[in-house]
Amino acid sequence: MTAAMSQPSEPSDVPGVDACASYLKALADPHRLQIIRALQQGAMSVSDIALLLELEIANASHHLRVLYHAQIVTTHKEGKFVYYDLNPAFLKSKAASSFDFGCCKFDLRNLE
Repeated sequence: MTAAMSQPSEPSDVPGVDACASYLKALADPHRLQIIRALQQGAMSVSDIALLLELEIANASHHLRVLYHAQIVTTHKEGKFVYYDLNPAFLKSKAASSFDFGCCKFDLRNLE
């Protein structure tokens, strides 16, 4: 008697794998990890982040856009300024020290 072997699934066939890859890809940059660390303190504008991390505003904006498209950060507007904050959907509380993406957890405590 022989057992039928099933073909391995393509990565995109596994539920959530594309979203998980998107999250991890967005986090795979030292500047973006520094931004995440800064946003643990609360919402910040692009210029606040650029000043804090000593980045050009255009570079800070690029990194925030990557994090925004991966849904790791959210935005809200106050007057003419856009403020970025960590997406609460992935945090168990505002003071949470890890993201829970469902597919994996990312510990924010050791990002220094």
